[in-house]
Amino acid sequence: MRIALLGQAAFAEKALEALVNHGDEIVHVFAPPDQPAGKADPLAAKARAMGIPLSQPKSFKNDAACEHFKALDAELAILAFVTLIVPERILYAPRYKAICFHPSLLPRHRGASGINWAIIQGDTETGITWYWPDKGIDTGPILVQKRAAIADSDSVGSIYFNTLFPMGIAAMIEAVDLIKSGNAPALVQDQSKATYEPPCRDEHAKIDFAKPGREVFNLIRGCDPQPGAFASIGDKRVRLYEAGFEAGRSGIESAPGTLTVIDADGMKIALAGGTITVKRARIDPNPKKLAPAELAASGDLRAGAKLT
Repeated sequence: MRIALLGQAAFAEKALEALVNHGDEIVHVFAPPDQPAGKADPLAAKARAMGIPLSQPKSFKNDAACEHFKALDAELAILAFVTLIVPERILYAPRYKAICFHPSLLPRHRGASGINWAIIQGDTETGITWYWPDKGIDTGPILVQKRAAIADSDSVGSIYFNTLFPMGIAAMIEAVDLIKSGNAPALVQDQSKATYEPPCRDEHAKIDFAKPGREVFNLIRGCDPQPGAFASIGDKRVRLYEAGFEAGRSGIESAPGTLTVIDADGMKIALAGGTITVKRARIDPNPKKLAPAELAASGDLRAGAKLT
């Protein structure tokens, strides 16, 4: 099948590799522009290495982009983590139109941060969806959907790279085969079950220690690795990563937000109805995540201090 691949980052790079290994003809790759420092997106780098025609447009909305796309005579467009708006005249140009990847069980958690919000909101299950995109945001009919459990040990990073990423690539090949066979589903999404959340940013990542401990824990792992859930200690902003939760009352009762212990295992923070152990933290603007014991040794953290 003649395929035009649009995407970015490691997922789209792996998608390109998988499609070529599957025997499909990649007629063109569309990747983000190179960064000012000259660093190429992984998809762009892979396309160049494989000798596949590459474009790096800043927009798909102009007439020139549309005419270029139509001239490719692609049978299918595959959108593998595309952040630019792709207009319908491009989506509908190929013979079989386009399919798009989304890391949630649509129609739940539409939007750019589906993995984050599934964890933040306490979902016990998530998954991936390949769907037929239309003019809406993640609203098109569903082609293939796969489910996965969310464990307490999962963060956004772990469940994406360990589960949803490989699941999404395998499901993409399944979707292509369904399209080739003429048996590709197009299941209309149930709008009554739809949710949409904004991109998860700092405005959503501030910890409120007055909330139940489980909600605080979900926020921390739902913002790990980005944007990083944060609290303040004095005039410093501390971001927390790699958290574990233990429900129940601790032996020594402390106000929520109190750093009760800092040792080689991490730092324990009292919560309402439990305790979290955080294995990595960083102090803004330093980008480096450190063991809490290192931050304690440098004087940035101390047992007994209170995060607010």
